Amino acid sequence: MNSMDNLSHAQKQRLAFIDFSLQYFGQVSRQDLIKKFATGLAAATRDFASYREFAPDNMSLVHQTKSYHRKPEFKALFQHEPEGILHGLAKGFGDGLSQPISPSEICVDAIQLIHPNTEIIAALMRAIQSKRALKVKYVSVSSGEKDREIVPHALVNNGQRWHVRAFDRTHQVFTDFVVTRIKAISSASCEPKFNETQVKDTQWDNMITLNLVPHPSLDHPEAIALDYQMQDNKLEVVTRAALAGYLLRQWSVDCSAKHQISSGVCQLALSNLDVLSQIEHLTIVPGGGR
Repeated sequence: MNSMDNLSHAQKQRLAFIDFSLQYFGQVSRQDLIKKFATGLAAATRDFASYREFAPDNMSLVHQTKSYHRKPEFKALFQHEPEGILHGLAKGFGDGLSQPISPSEICVDAIQLIHPNTEIIAALMRAIQSKRALKVKYVSVSSGEKDREIVPHALVNNGQRWHVRAFDRTHQVFTDFVVTRIKAISSASCEPKFNETQVKDTQWDNMITLNLVPHPSLDHPEAIALDYQMQDNKLEVVTRAALAGYLLRQWSVDCSAKHQISSGVCQLALSNLDVLSQIEHLTIVPGGGR
């Protein structure tokens, strides 16, 4: 067997793309490889043969779909950092090369305290891609560990941590599950029903506009207007109703009736308060209950 060290960077990229697609989407075809790297059919065939040489038990060809499917005994050839994977997936990234980057000493990003398990992320992504239901062992703050059945349709970063948007069969509602609280995951026997699919998630599909303004208690609102590149001291943010509560909490937006939260806590205020009636998670919104 050839050593991975003997491959060129371009070859590693193509093999990593195959590896990534199998792990996170469950399948990959030669046409996917050709489209991604503008390579030829013969070269794509060689790449799949090379990948199979390194990982003979990772994939099998399904003639009906003309693509290679992930086998249950799959073991990833490439190791990935969870933040790189998630941010890459959010941007449509798919080359598989998400190796850790040496941090800069002159440009320092925010510290991440929560690091999702890549195996859990991969299982969720495959289920979303193939529209399957899942059984999960989930630990909640209120009720501890319980077995749940969910039908996931999206992975979302709420500003602090990643969660999966899914239909909860226990409570018969669409809701959010924190990815790091999923201890185990497997396929559910019952396929999703129509009312459990994303098209019936009205809070997800409902797009709303939040009108954000500098907090009225500020002596120099221009500073905040500059921070957020406001026009006429106003910033319009269009978001899904299901995600609006997270955004308002992340940016500490005062949503109380008379904007009574002190400016030391909130530098932004919501001017169109009527929109609050359309959003989920009102309890996490600053002043949402006032």
